[in-house]
Amino acid sequence: MTKYFVIAAALVFGSAACLQAIAQKDDPDKKVRNVLMQAKLKSAQKVLEGVAVGDFALIERNAEELVIISKKAEWQILKTPDYVRFSEEFRRHADVLGEQAKKRNLDGAALAYVQITMDCVNCHKHVREVRIARGEPSPFKEIPIAE
Repeated sequence: MTKYFVIAAALVFGSAACLQAIAQKDDPDKKVRNVLMQAKLKSAQKVLEGVAVGDFALIERNAEELVIISKKAEWQILKTPDYVRFSEEFRRHADVLGEQAKKRNLDGAALAYVQITMDCVNCHKHVREVRIARGEPSPFKEIPIAE
């Protein structure tokens, strides 16, 4: 009897391990999102560099890149009204950032950069809260910070 119990337990645990491995299998959309988030972070860092040194071309180029990144389909992690609003605000502020760079308005560009940063913080917070409420893991935990 004990022999059958051990075999049954092994089958249950083995099946659970297989199901967990399948569930954790690399999701292609997740990989693309990670690449997009890395690109967003890199562009945002370049904007900050441009603001710090007064390089308007660098600011404008990376503001445009932020808008392009935010329009990618993989950007859409959630389909909630708040998420849509955060994405729209991010794009609007990135557009303002580019306009301020064209106008060579460093204070305006710096303000737009701060607004973009707040958009990111608010959106990531929203996504974490929704994922926690749904019992899902955060999609941002596995994004390594580039050095």
